Amino acid sequence: MDLFSRSWTALRAAVAELSDEDFARPSGCAGWLVRDLVCHLVIDAQDVLITLVTPAEGEPTRDAVTYWDVAETPPTGDDPLDALTVRLAAAYGEPWLLKFHLDDVGSAAGRAAGLADPGLRVSTRDQVLTTGDYLSAYVLEWTLHHLDLVAHLPDAPEPPGAGLARSRELLQEIAGSVFPASFCDEDALLVGTGRRAPTDAECTELGELAEKIPLILG
Repeated sequence: MDLFSRSWTALRAAVAELSDEDFARPSGCAGWLVRDLVCHLVIDAQDVLITLVTPAEGEPTRDAVTYWDVAETPPTGDDPLDALTVRLAAAYGEPWLLKFHLDDVGSAAGRAAGLADPGLRVSTRDQVLTTGDYLSAYVLEWTLHHLDLVAHLPDAPEPPGAGLARSRELLQEIAGSVFPASFCDEDALLVGTGRRAPTDAECTELGELAEKIPLILG
């Protein structure tokens, strides 16, 4: 629960510090500008709010690891929701409007998460999770998108170290394999999710894990 708050607060703070020009730069999400990514974060915040007020009965069907579906191919941008995100981002017009909306909805999502009972069962995507597992899964979401945000912004603040470490642990559990110790947490996440291609030397170090990645999470 604490890592959710720290990761989300850091990501929102990084967005708040962006210049207007930064919104027109590419992000680490293929085909998305920074403004498109920030619009996606607004939608994510709405999803968090909706899920936290959608209680469920029955035993959990997913946890923080199995919450993620792994696709075989990266997104092409043809998905209707991806296309809608780009159109919505453009409709904002001015970057300050996106900043304002993210701060408004994002702050509410952060407060709701802080007040939530981690043992409460909630429903999302036709699955049942405990609130604690749901918010833990979002540590990976926030951390990956923080890396996407700063991919072409060298002066922007990086994600919190604790969030990077926990995200690496989650990705390793999803992969069923451990990344070599020579990989820092950031490189493990970037290479493991296909955000950066491994070098020849890294491929050798990865061994059999090289055949399992990239993990396209959705």
